[in-house]
Amino acid sequence: MRLFPFFTLALLGLAHSPAFAGGDELPEIGSIHDALTVARPDTIPDGSWLTSAELGAISTSGNTTGTSISGKVDARHETANWSNEYIVAGFFKEDEITDDDGGRYRQRSAERWALSAKAAYKLMKEGARAFVLGSHVNDKFGAYTRYTSFAVGHGSQLYSTDDRVLDVEIGPGYFRGQRETGELESGMTVRGAARLRWQVSPSAAFVQTVSVERGTSNVHSIAESALSTKINDTMQMKAAFSARNDTNVPADKKNTDTQTSLTLVYSF
Repeated sequence: MRLFPFFTLALLGLAHSPAFAGGDELPEIGSIHDALTVARPDTIPDGSWLTSAELGAISTSGNTTGTSISGKVDARHETANWSNEYIVAGFFKEDEITDDDGGRYRQRSAERWALSAKAAYKLMKEGARAFVLGSHVNDKFGAYTRYTSFAVGHGSQLYSTDDRVLDVEIGPGYFRGQRETGELESGMTVRGAARLRWQVSPSAAFVQTVSVERGTSNVHSIAESALSTKINDTMQMKAAFSARNDTNVPADKKNTDTQTSLTLVYSF
């Protein structure tokens, strides 16, 4: 399985550039489970919601014509004992194709929808949680056209300073996947995940996430490196590189799908 890049030097160079050196300072990171927002409160009131929505689009014309759109909504609900997270994300790409007779038509070359829900119970130790996670992905052009997984486990905060926080999770799970041919696969898995948040500068934050589900027939991995820079109190610009990998794929499919994106994030 390929190793995913931990971060991109070019993105970190952007974070340290003079254009982002000024402005009001952000508050300290606090809990890694809090939403990634520019104006996040120091304490989260019981029962509060923290939500962010991001959108990115590219449209080309001329010799190459096409459109791609990516979006994501991340909603988090905090109570005295629970930290819940709900994510909906989508990506599609459409290209204009010219056939041998000179006719033009549009063809969908990427279409993926994903949703997940996670409930984490806060334990006595700071940063320790017991969680239940469920996720589902529809990917029309992926190695698995449908992939559903469930997991339970324990999460803890391994490392915490004023500007860096590292959380890890591990636990058993179950997956069910469907190939393009209609072939079904299912079985038990062991899931491990980690999330690093680094306050690179007063106006920029870097987040690295990695999750790995190891089953009897496949290892499913997802990684994302993202740098968010402050625009104002509620808006950020986010540059990200993500990769999805499956070790067991059909002969006509590649093991790894990658996506590089630049999106506008609104937090409320």
